[in-house]
Amino acid sequence: MAAHRREGVAGYVFLSPWLLGLLGITAIPMVGSLVLSFTNYDLLSDWSELKWVGIHNYTRMFTDDPHYWHAVKVTLVFALVAVPLKLSASLAVALLLNKERRGTGLFRGLFYLPSLLGGSVALALVWRAMWAKEGAVNGFLALFGIEGQNWINEPDWALHTLVVLAIWQFGAPMVIFLAGLKQIPKELYEAAAVDGAANWRAFWHITLPGLSPVIFFNLVLETVHGFQGFTSAYVISGGTGGPIDSTLMYTLYLYKAGFGDYQMGYASAMAWVFLVAIAVITAVLFSTGKFWVHYGDQS
Repeated sequence: MAAHRREGVAGYVFLSPWLLGLLGITAIPMVGSLVLSFTNYDLLSDWSELKWVGIHNYTRMFTDDPHYWHAVKVTLVFALVAVPLKLSASLAVALLLNKERRGTGLFRGLFYLPSLLGGSVALALVWRAMWAKEGAVNGFLALFGIEGQNWINEPDWALHTLVVLAIWQFGAPMVIFLAGLKQIPKELYEAAAVDGAANWRAFWHITLPGLSPVIFFNLVLETVHGFQGFTSAYVISGGTGGPIDSTLMYTLYLYKAGFGDYQMGYASAMAWVFLVAIAVITAVLFSTGKFWVHYGDQS
């Protein structure tokens, strides 16, 4: 018993840094933000002015804040466009790189490189410079006699630059797709070739079903990531969500409410609504998985 007790104590000792981090960095701040979401807490006000306002922040959000619904719309448009295109691009490139040819390893690394930078500020700054009026994109178009746009400062085009940036970072899902493609037995393709099946039939009846768990994983991951987009929108718009709120993502508006307008109570309410929305979207995706995701142990 003494030995088991010592092992148990040792286990708790090794777990304690993680538990302390969970409590101090995640659990306690989350509970605190939930409480603040029912108050009028303002970063510039004294704690003595703190008042309990009930669900006022939530009702204001849904009924008396047009900027909120605009941010929801921008985020939905971004996610609904960027996520399918990013997954399609990553799957297409994975299919090309799945065939062993000379230089394939080099191309895998090159395609994955943008994902290593992720949502970094440096990458967003470079992207902003590329799409500026005198940037590299317009310089390239000028070679073909095409007049470029003021991409970053045009409301009709600004969000498109964020979508293209998201698609360009397709390296991470591409690598996951490659790993999934390696798990599909080659014998299935050989049998399909013997039966005279065309490539598109093999793709539809073998590749997609065999890859469906990986597609599902990438879909959930990229959907959540798409809704959480912040850094690129902040840097490219200069923190304003402009021009004319065309890049006002939900997380950017939340940031502006909390650290721009100092309305931390209202920002906390927005954060909790966002958390619930992400949870609901994820639950919906999981509920649809049973209809199209095929696992290897299923008959």
